Amino acid sequence: MPSDQATLFAVATSITGLLGVFLLVLWLQDRHMRAFAWWGGAYLMGASAVLLWSGHDTFHLFTPEEPTALLFLSCGMILNGARLFQGRAVLPTALFAGAIAWIVAMQFSEFSGSAVARPVLSSVVIAAYAFFTAFELRRERRGELASRWLSVAIPLLHSVVFLAPIVLILLVPAAAADDRLFALFAFQTVIYVVGTAFVVVVMAKERVAQIHKTAAMTDLLTGLFNRRAFLDAASRLIEQRSRKSESVSILLFDLDKFKTINDRFGHAAGDEALRVFANTASNNMRATDVIGRLGGEEFAAILPGNASDAGSVAERLREAFQRAGITIDGQEIAATVSVGVASAVAPVEISALLASADSALYRAKRNGRNRIEFADDEKPVAAAAATVAPIPTLADTVAQLAAPNPSMSGSTSAQCS
Repeated sequence: MPSDQATLFAVATSITGLLGVFLLVLWLQDRHMRAFAWWGGAYLMGASAVLLWSGHDTFHLFTPEEPTALLFLSCGMILNGARLFQGRAVLPTALFAGAIAWIVAMQFSEFSGSAVARPVLSSVVIAAYAFFTAFELRRERRGELASRWLSVAIPLLHSVVFLAPIVLILLVPAAAADDRLFALFAFQTVIYVVGTAFVVVVMAKERVAQIHKTAAMTDLLTGLFNRRAFLDAASRLIEQRSRKSESVSILLFDLDKFKTINDRFGHAAGDEALRVFANTASNNMRATDVIGRLGGEEFAAILPGNASDAGSVAERLREAFQRAGITIDGQEIAATVSVGVASAVAPVEISALLASADSALYRAKRNGRNRIEFADDEKPVAAAAATVAPIPTLADTVAQLAAPNPSMSGSTSAQCS
């Protein structure tokens, strides 16, 4: 083997092997990240394949075909590692497809003896694995992950570059035996390995940070925002509505007779009732609404809109939970919820809105539960409109003037008598 190729093999083996060890160490630190184990194993397998391929002329222990199949197997492991990273199952077919295709193709003398067919198939297999790895990583759709575009762009770019030798070989068949083509291919492989390792480490770091952030903001029992996260989200919504002096409303929920549910049916049933309410609320509120659990059996929601909008949302949720609460955890519980509503034009203090909604909620409890009450001097626009007298028409006015006035008739008769 020429010295320049030997140097490239040594560099590729060293870098790939070190990255494999690095990824396995990361996996040992966090066993939940199984993708690291697959990626680390794939890199070590790829380094072993390069090492075996470089030594076949010296030790004659392997033919060049066997290390190549091992290299394709490592590509399959990288692809399946990407699937595991997205929470998807391993695909055995994808794992062994490249290696099997290579072994089968090598059984044909026309293929094994061709200096053109072998590099072409190698380029196609590696490019296909790079493309499908990009496709799997594309499933990371969360906009807050800065590495999302890297996870797609880098594998796609390399899949295109891995196909470039095919064009060169087809145009210049003699290039298949040129050491410079091999050097370029080997250098591209090293860059791809390093780039992929960089992407997966950045993505994994951001994934862990997001998991911790979500855990700090989420109520473990219901999956809704906890008190702190809800108040932060409510403050942001009020700030947003205050730019145009628009209305904002608070809904305060409290499960009726929750202590009785715990005492009579057990705390497990009580917890399930809280979860049922949380699911009902999530399914019956709008995308612009924010809901959280303040503590115990008390929940709060903030939404853009006036008292009429808030009343419609509250009534829809109250009715839905009344139906869902009939049977909980296999027991006839007939759980219900009371709601207090408060509205104001932003800017307004969240504490003031909560205090007004709490007063309305207390009134709902006092007036019989399983009902909605509005803060003092607040009524839904629709209800208020119903009490306004209609504007008289011209015909109504004329008819009224033409009609006899009973009070006046009475007065005249009295005078006459």
